[in-house]
Amino acid sequence: MRPTLLAAALLALAVPSGAVTLLVPAAAAAEDVALRAAVASEARPAADRARDAFRRPYESLTFWGLTPGMTVVEIQPGAAGWWSNILQPYLAATGGTWVGANNAQQLAAVADGSADMVLVARSVHNWHRAGATDARMAEFARILKPGGILAVEQHRAPEGSDPDATAPTGYVSEAYVIDAAGRAGLALEARSDLNANPADDRDHPFGVWTLPPVRASQQGERPLTAEERATFDAIGESDRMTLRLRKPAG
Repeated sequence: MRPTLLAAALLALAVPSGAVTLLVPAAAAAEDVALRAAVASEARPAADRARDAFRRPYESLTFWGLTPGMTVVEIQPGAAGWWSNILQPYLAATGGTWVGANNAQQLAAVADGSADMVLVARSVHNWHRAGATDARMAEFARILKPGGILAVEQHRAPEGSDPDATAPTGYVSEAYVIDAAGRAGLALEARSDLNANPADDRDHPFGVWTLPPVRASQQGERPLTAEERATFDAIGESDRMTLRLRKPAG
């Protein structure tokens, strides 16, 4: 077996149990040393690093097209900052810039055409419930540079499902996100099943929040029994879409 193929095979064997197996050439896997270091850093909270098997940060950021020196606007990073804890040190080390926008007011302060990448993680269902999806997508198109990337990680509902029914449970379909982005002039370039979880049937008493890492209801309903908790913990984190959309270069 040629060395690159052998390295790829060994990398595939190292993927945690239950993960989507991806054969990644060794050269590509080792390409961004600074990003590898940011993901592996012990400065990240232990709880964050424990979720890497489900969120695959290096592979996801590489798929989205993150490169050294970018200006990245992270949407609703929150106080915990799961992605921020990787992006901030990485961009600081490579001469880039990280901008966090937790609400519409902060997003409105970001300059037109200033971002190489906008990262949206698990927020679209909330925007649908608020009737704000189109407004958010229009803002992303405004702040992205020509050729800039919209990176999306989102709990995934079945295709053809009604977002009015699924968004309250935390899920929307890929088509819903792609169509909304398209109305703002952002075109789908690639999709990946890096963060797919076929075990997630989306039939949970408290929606996606029943699953790890939240493992609790959002409205204070009854707690799960120990048997229910074991069942949902065994599923793992949600089935998620991973999309790369792009603003036209011209």
